[in-house]
Amino acid sequence: MDKKELLKQTELFVLDMDGTFYLDTQILDGSLEFLRQVKRLGKRFVFFTNNSSKSPKTYIEKLERMDCWIDRSQIITSGDVMIRYLKEYYPGKSVFLMGTPDLEENFRESGIRLTKDMPDVVVVGFDMTLTYEKLERACTYIRNGAVFLATHLDINCPTKDGFIPDCGTMCAAISLSTGKQPRYVGKPFRETVDMVLRLTGARRENVSFVGDRLYTDVKTGVANGAHGILVLSGETKKEDLAGSDTVPDAVFADLKEMGELLATL
Repeated sequence: MDKKELLKQTELFVLDMDGTFYLDTQILDGSLEFLRQVKRLGKRFVFFTNNSSKSPKTYIEKLERMDCWIDRSQIITSGDVMIRYLKEYYPGKSVFLMGTPDLEENFRESGIRLTKDMPDVVVVGFDMTLTYEKLERACTYIRNGAVFLATHLDINCPTKDGFIPDCGTMCAAISLSTGKQPRYVGKPFRETVDMVLRLTGARRENVSFVGDRLYTDVKTGVANGAHGILVLSGETKKEDLAGSDTVPDAVFADLKEMGELLATL
């Protein structure tokens, strides 16, 4: 399928944020025009970010500052997927959360029982407020039998100044200490696709996951019966494609190029 046909068949675009729609606090050129073209064609979009350091409310406010106005139904985070996963598989269980105050607020508002004492489950997010005490507690609890879960496996998070350690890096430290591996639920795992389909009512074959990472954004689509579109505006570079096990359905320079092609439909 060529690029134009893929965009034509896509009814729902699931957009990554950092490195795809914006970079840190700067919106990427062409992002808003891409959304205008999506709306013009009667198609839909939702944002999905693996970055669990911020709550959906904080992301909505950040997008507003970029003149992008969405409601709560148009933003999903790996933290949201984890909350649903906990409610389905560990209902009522106590959770030690290694995460930011934003993520803690999101969990509490959703009815997750957080604790600082020996929990049933340890959840690791992208904790930009990480302390040695938190790291030590997480390791001790996991070593003593707590279930080890993590919101997403991203190793680095892109910023305008380069990359900073993400959730996967923090989990690697815990795994080295405990010998235990986490169960991840964000992109590229099935739980993410299931949640998107459940919330939007979209058909799997008409959904395209769009992002700058092969091993999360693109893989989410191609490994779960949807489509995966790579944009080269963030982490992945063109030369990375040759050695990748994940093959995108299409590659674009950025959302601007995608918007320009949509404008011809």
